Amino acid sequence: MYKRTYGFTPRNFSGFIEDVLQNGYNRVNEELSAYTAPVNIHETDKTYEMQLSAAGLKKEDFKINVDQNILHISYEHKAEEQQTKWLRNEFRQKSFKRSFTLNDKVDTQHISAKYTDGVLYITLAKKEESVASAHDISVN
Repeated sequence: MYKRTYGFTPRNFSGFIEDVLQNGYNRVNEELSAYTAPVNIHETDKTYEMQLSAAGLKKEDFKINVDQNILHISYEHKAEEQQTKWLRNEFRQKSFKRSFTLNDKVDTQHISAKYTDGVLYITLAKKEESVASAHDISVN
């Protein structure tokens, strides 16, 4: 989806006003505050561990893939018909996409993910380094 950026210069202020009139302020405000799921990443001896904060989502709706050493994580919010008429509704899930360039140490065939207590845990195994072995060489 195309999102405008509003710096409120005289040249583009009219575009903002036009969007508010056409779509309503709440819709424009929602688009301006695009959601990016926060991520923590740390390294261990054998893995990289990612924790993506995503409370209230369903694990079936996450899409995780690797393409040309880029890890893509996304969640597509599916609009559901509301059964309850809320007086105030601030618990809205938003779609998001995050991408991370992987270094050559990551074994892309051994990436695992689990979703627990509102956090998506992704484990990226490191490739085993070939260790040079010491051995004697006989001279013939």
